[in-house]
Amino acid sequence: MDILGMIPQFGGLLYTIIAFVVALSVIVAVHEYGHYIVGRWSGIHAEVFSLGFGPVLWSRVDRHGTRWQFALLPFGGYVKFLGDANAASGKDGAAMDALEEDNPQALRASMHGAPLWARTATVAAGPVFNFILSIIVFGAIFMFRGVASDPLTVGAVEPLPNVVEELQVGDRITAIDGAVVPDIGDTNAWGDFIDDLQPKPVLEYAVVRDGQDVVVQGPWLFPPLVNAVAPRSAAMDIDLKPGDVITGIDGASIFAFSELKEAVEGSDGKGLLLDVWRDGEMLEFALVPRRTDEPQPDGGFVTHWRIGIVGGMALEPATERAGPVHALTEGTEQTWRIIRGSVSGLWHMITGAISTCNISGPIGIAETSGAMASQGAQSFIWFIAVLSAAVGLMNLFPIPALDGGHLVFYAYEAVVGKPPSDLALRVLMTAGISLILGLMVFAFSNDLFC
Repeated sequence: MDILGMIPQFGGLLYTIIAFVVALSVIVAVHEYGHYIVGRWSGIHAEVFSLGFGPVLWSRVDRHGTRWQFALLPFGGYVKFLGDANAASGKDGAAMDALEEDNPQALRASMHGAPLWARTATVAAGPVFNFILSIIVFGAIFMFRGVASDPLTVGAVEPLPNVVEELQVGDRITAIDGAVVPDIGDTNAWGDFIDDLQPKPVLEYAVVRDGQDVVVQGPWLFPPLVNAVAPRSAAMDIDLKPGDVITGIDGASIFAFSELKEAVEGSDGKGLLLDVWRDGEMLEFALVPRRTDEPQPDGGFVTHWRIGIVGGMALEPATERAGPVHALTEGTEQTWRIIRGSVSGLWHMITGAISTCNISGPIGIAETSGAMASQGAQSFIWFIAVLSAAVGLMNLFPIPALDGGHLVFYAYEAVVGKPPSDLALRVLMTAGISLILGLMVFAFSNDLFC
């Protein structure tokens, strides 16, 4: 056995596991802290706040009487409130009876003796805190990245092979091939402007440079440049990297990303041979496009062949700092897009419109965690925000044992005037846990066989 040959693979696996544990721990900590802090504000006592399950590695009791602990298995966490029988907030009948007999005043501090409003707020806080985390992270990234300044100004020029490049940093672009460049903030006008441009290897750029109007030549605005690589994609499998430029497909030269897109979509899943320029060196890669279900603005899905890369412009626009209000607005809109896309995707899978292989299990999420971490801290943090929004949404599903299931029980109590019977709750909780385990097995099988 070649032990030395296995070291890189082992190192990659370890890196993936660490990235997955870090991402999951952050999301779980925020989710459970939402339950804990709102419960405390509502007068419900938390006995245990645990990150992880199994044997306890470290713990301490704070001045509020809550035990904070780290457990051996770092794949989740929980808050156990007074009166809970388990991490799923099942009712401990014996403990509640003892409280009622020995200390009736303590019933108010238990999860099952608190007023309905307090229990509802405490349970809903977990998913809400996940959404808040996503909004804050997305907003912070938008602030860090900045927004493209108007008018369009060259902030950097991407290195491209064998192209005419006369643009310079600081050039303010007023027109391209005679068409006036609209404001970057006018999405519709910008889209129409791009659609009207005729693809060709060399464009004429009218720019303002050092106060003078000049016309220079530059490349097509959207070259076959790799700006980002999607996790678990054909492109990632062959190790395409951001900054790579695809100059040819099956021996035919290309200069526009649209040509690459057209070749991939028309491949019908057949293998493609790519000529790739990387840091002045020409490389050759073979890959097979994969079927991908892509969400559409109207909420539907379209299936295309994809290799898993995101294109970029031949120039990087200069940016200006986004204000906090604008950044948080963008963060909220991004979080809403994830929620809406997830609900739409689930519905389309249930109706059979798209493949159920779109559901990933722990292996798929771990692989994505490692892939995003390998692309840099910002990509990894962005992924955490995406996953946080998805986890918040998942916990709102009306399945017993999830937060959404508890909220349904509370809604029933609000309408009927009393909670479901203990027997009914036990049966429903057992059914809910069985359903969740079944979904986990299904997702795990997707990781292995899809």
